[in-house]
Amino acid sequence: MASLLCPSAAISVQNKVNPLRARPICTNSISQFYQSTVGIDKYHELSFKTKAKLSVEADVVEKEANQVNEKIDYGVVSVHHVGVLCENLERSLEFYQGILGLEINEARPHDKLPYRGAWLWVGSEMIHLMELPNPDPLTGRPQHGGRDRHTCIAIRDVSKLKAILDKAGIPYTLSRSGRPAIFTRDPDANALEFTQVDD
Repeated sequence: MASLLCPSAAISVQNKVNPLRARPICTNSISQFYQSTVGIDKYHELSFKTKAKLSVEADVVEKEANQVNEKIDYGVVSVHHVGVLCENLERSLEFYQGILGLEINEARPHDKLPYRGAWLWVGSEMIHLMELPNPDPLTGRPQHGGRDRHTCIAIRDVSKLKAILDKAGIPYTLSRSGRPAIFTRDPDANALEFTQVDD
């Protein structure tokens, strides 16, 4: 393993949140500071302890990096559903069913949970509308839903959805990258992206 000590530049102590981004740690400026502040004898004692600690931490970083490179496989298949909070279930169903045309999954139980809700099909996955208090602020959200937490739904024709939203008077923004995608919000300010995909 390459040495973690280098001859120049400022020290950059990395936390271990992302061991793959660890950079060389340089000690020149620190050693000059300690020599002038604590004296040469104490500096050598501190220097030895620091180098020993860096050596141990380097071994930990190397082991963690090797573990990250191992494939994690526990059988991911797809996204099953996305939970969306709503203040009023009927109002949300008017939007999700009446405007977006999503259908309720009647096989999912509505009376087994201690709150009102509905399961809506989105292809082979679902959106679970949950009538619960929303802990998030509803004002001050970014105008463009792509810069907020959002659910992305793959569709075949963005221009048709754009016409539907225009007719209903629902505001939206288009993708800022120029790709065929449209962003809007439901009645509870939950951001939704609709991205056009080929069959």
